[in-house]
Amino acid sequence: MVAFYDFDGTLAHSDVVRRYAFYARNHPSRTQAAWRCLKLALSVPILIGLDFYSRRLFNEIFYREYRGMRESWLRELEQPVFERVILPAIYPGAEALLEADRRAGCLLVLVSGELDFALQPVVRHFGFDALISNRLVYRDGVATGEVVQPILAGAEKVEAMKRFCHDRGLELGSAKAYSDSFSDVPMLEAVGHPAAVHPDQRLRRVAEARGWPILDLRRRQAPAEPKVVVKGG
Repeated sequence: MVAFYDFDGTLAHSDVVRRYAFYARNHPSRTQAAWRCLKLALSVPILIGLDFYSRRLFNEIFYREYRGMRESWLRELEQPVFERVILPAIYPGAEALLEADRRAGCLLVLVSGELDFALQPVVRHFGFDALISNRLVYRDGVATGEVVQPILAGAEKVEAMKRFCHDRGLELGSAKAYSDSFSDVPMLEAVGHPAAVHPDQRLRRVAEARGWPILDLRRRQAPAEPKVVVKGG
């Protein structure tokens, strides 16, 4: 059996913009750092609208901001980004949820539209068995601003999950999946055991209509078996 987990909003109160902001602030060039931070601040309203409209389009446009950054430098910052941005944002109940699925015999797979280098420390921290994520295209070790196709978002997450299960002789229909976002409804629909984790308003309506469990991992003292909180009405 396999359990698929979204990351941002599901296991942690974090997002791709905050992580990019860390890279922008710490750019080796002070001029580049200042310009990238200013550009990011000015673009936030547009990014919010893009994300609401299409997560795939958001990813395609937003990851262009990495253009010109060296892969070696991005990899060097994996651990600092994790320690300063990601780790403090991990929900208290996240580890207990993963441990419960691990004890149940599940392979644990992180499925995220984030870039691979930002998530490698998360994989190590939680002991995920596999990572499915987006990857930048590099030319001579420098990011071009393009993303390796197909961009992982929405329906493409499902296709990636299908490939993962097919390659290992597993049944997607018996799998678990967890997400907080309406954009991941296809991912949740594809499995036999979906769960919404502190869902946004649109996903909450879907979860309540279909009787999907609604989980809350924000408890400071999470039990060994995280309580499933079904919130109706």
